[in-house]
Amino acid sequence: MRDLLFKNLTSTDKKRRVISSSEIVDKEGIHSVIHRHFVCMIKEVEGNKVSQPAPSVCVIKEHNTKEQKERFFCKIKGSMYALNNKKLFLILFVHSLKINLAAVPQNLTG
Repeated sequence: MRDLLFKNLTSTDKKRRVISSSEIVDKEGIHSVIHRHFVCMIKEVEGNKVSQPAPSVCVIKEHNTKEQKERFFCKIKGSMYALNNKKLFLILFVHSLKINLAAVPQNLTG
């Protein structure tokens, strides 16, 4: 069985966008849940007032043998400048990926 959920949200002023998806799969005795998330914001830069934030990466991996579970999380933050019609914009973005794996109890697998 596979359940998919997809969201694409854009703010009314078009300066923020959120795209996310979730996938739940039960296959071969493994229950997996995968969440993907992307956020993008655009800010117009007036002169040199806005400084570009430093990029960052965070990765977490956990393995629990006793409970037969695994968890993986990755988050990436970054930014870039863009020029459009002689206006300078700062584009900020965050990507995240979360994966949870768990063994399905034997009495539920059929």
